[in-house]
Amino acid sequence: MADIERFSALVGDIYDASLDPGLWPTVFEQVCEYARGAAVHLNTHDCARKTSNNFFSWGGNPNFSRLYFEKYAKLNPMFPSLIFYNVEELHQLVDFMPREEVCASRFGREWLRPQGYVDDLSCVIDKSATSCAVLTVVRHISVGFVDDEMRRCMALLVPHIRRAVLIGKVIDLHKVEAAALADTLDTLASSLFLADANGRIVHANTSGHAQLAQGDVLRVSGGRLIALDPEANKALHGVFTTSADGDTALGRKGIAVPLKSRDGGRYVAHALPLTAGARRKAGTSYAAVAAVFVRKAELDTPSPLEAVTQTFRLTPAELRVLIAIVEIGGVPEVAPVLGIAEATVKAHLRSVYDKTGAKRQADLVKLVAGYTNPLLIQPKTSG
Repeated sequence: MADIERFSALVGDIYDASLDPGLWPTVFEQVCEYARGAAVHLNTHDCARKTSNNFFSWGGNPNFSRLYFEKYAKLNPMFPSLIFYNVEELHQLVDFMPREEVCASRFGREWLRPQGYVDDLSCVIDKSATSCAVLTVVRHISVGFVDDEMRRCMALLVPHIRRAVLIGKVIDLHKVEAAALADTLDTLASSLFLADANGRIVHANTSGHAQLAQGDVLRVSGGRLIALDPEANKALHGVFTTSADGDTALGRKGIAVPLKSRDGGRYVAHALPLTAGARRKAGTSYAAVAAVFVRKAELDTPSPLEAVTQTFRLTPAELRVLIAIVEIGGVPEVAPVLGIAEATVKAHLRSVYDKTGAKRQADLVKLVAGYTNPLLIQPKTSG
């Protein structure tokens, strides 16, 4: 019972952070306690621009955090492969590179080992064709490697964290007072609806009223919010019903309910429960169990690197070697950068040649360039 109450309180704090971003570090501290992690980071990685940025974090050494974004993010073995995985899928660092290679790499020797980090568990929270937002919980040597209990804990938390992050992205405000949610968001560009457990609209902002007036995505019937698409409508009202039972009951439901307009346009609805935490005041004031944010979907084309990986069935290690060969040069130049032996680079490279049918390095450059990869700015073709 104590564990259930602890989990429920943590989920409530996660949703409160969607309205007040300043709460994320405290929430991440609780995540560390719950999953026995040493640090939590929510970062973005742009594989095209080779840049990384920090959203929120807790527990990391400030100096090493600075070095990560200045130097070591580019050497992280998880990228670019992680961007190709489904959102919410949990992965360890060793899923992308064997542990012995991780330890031998510069990333392992110079960034992980000095901090006493031995493992991590990561997942994509949101992504586009070339970038992704990644949640990472790091394990310290004093606790040990990622285990089944850590995976269980994070599997429970990740859907709620993802929903809260996406809602915060939609709101795009520094801070919103939960008690005055409807009034504060009346000028929000995204449509906002506050609804009760039966889906009855108790408040809509200006954008919401305009969308209902158009009637091409949502409409009102008997005072209830109705999605034109029957399946979407069923999912949306399932969220309303579940929200009445509290934050934890929502689980994986309604993280991003897809909506379709009459002309085929794509929209997405995100639901924020209003039955607990600081949000309870807003829910009580408006007799609402959930706030629903609706915006036009941002459709992204598949990543060129993802297309290469899927077409030729490359492993994460093979993809890293392929990119390094194209961008850096020959095997002698690539090996020290990746922190692995030349023989290991050659082994992965032979596999890449076999799978792609390429005969030499110049062929690989042409192959990747053929997929219009934005990473190829000044490819080197020696060897």
